[in-house]
Amino acid sequence: MHGGAPDLERESTSKTQIHACAGRANQFFYPAYFNQMKKIIALLLAVTGVLAAFSTSARAQTNVITVTNIVTITVTNFVTVTNEPVKADALTKTDTATDSSLIVQPPKYPWKSSIGAGLTLTRGNSSTLLVTANAQTDRKTPENEFSFGANGAYGEANSVQNVNVIRGFGQYNHLFTQRFYGYARAEGLRDEIADLQYRFTLGPGVGYFFLRETNTTLAGELGTAYVVQKLGDEYDSYETLRLAQNFEHKFKRFGARVWESVEILPQVDKFNNYLVNAELGVESSLTTTISLKTYLVDNFNNEPAAGREKNDVKLISGISYKF
Repeated sequence: MHGGAPDLERESTSKTQIHACAGRANQFFYPAYFNQMKKIIALLLAVTGVLAAFSTSARAQTNVITVTNIVTITVTNFVTVTNEPVKADALTKTDTATDSSLIVQPPKYPWKSSIGAGLTLTRGNSSTLLVTANAQTDRKTPENEFSFGANGAYGEANSVQNVNVIRGFGQYNHLFTQRFYGYARAEGLRDEIADLQYRFTLGPGVGYFFLRETNTTLAGELGTAYVVQKLGDEYDSYETLRLAQNFEHKFKRFGARVWESVEILPQVDKFNNYLVNAELGVESSLTTTISLKTYLVDNFNNEPAAGREKNDVKLISGISYKF
């Protein structure tokens, strides 16, 4: 038993030494630790404050920019006088209404078109049939004019074909001034009764408006053309001059108009070979879109196919629809 007492004494002495060391460690460690933590917390609070201030400033600046971009005058009035919040949709409506009233719509130059058809039929002592159809479209702007058209006719008398013609044309005018213009024109014609298998005419030229008023126009044209045709069994091509005149007058009060056109195409190196195409017509409106049209067409060929007449005249009447 006496042998265990020294061990207990040594153990007690060791514990006393450990507690003494721990006390001295706490005396130096804990104050340093708390001081370090205080510095870290202070730094975090400072950074948080800076970020919060920057965020608030950015949001305020963004709001000002956004509202100001919507409409500056309205936002300024609200902020200065009432200091009330403004709804973005209300400002957008105000801005849209103001802008739409200031927008100037550009002028429109639409295509004006018409189609027509006619029918003549007899039975009894005579048996005749005549069917006609036509279509035309035009567009005019201050600098350019476009015109395209086609027409055809088919007729029989006592079951013998006496009319079979189809024609198409296109013309483009470019106005250099209010009256002076240049043009390019193309035309095609087929007339089986005149034994004309086809004739194509293409050429440029210049024109001048002698009258160019709201309801009346009178123009003259001078140019050249190249003709390709098959007349009978003969194929031919040649150059021509082209002299043309066009007139139109509208009776706005009565919803009617009259027109007239003539063109002469003499062969350049053979003046006794020439073509003359003429048209005279009147149109009267029945409604705003439907009208009655009657016109006379004369095609003259000074050198026709063998066994054919020089002159072909057609009087055509029909209903026309405008759109």
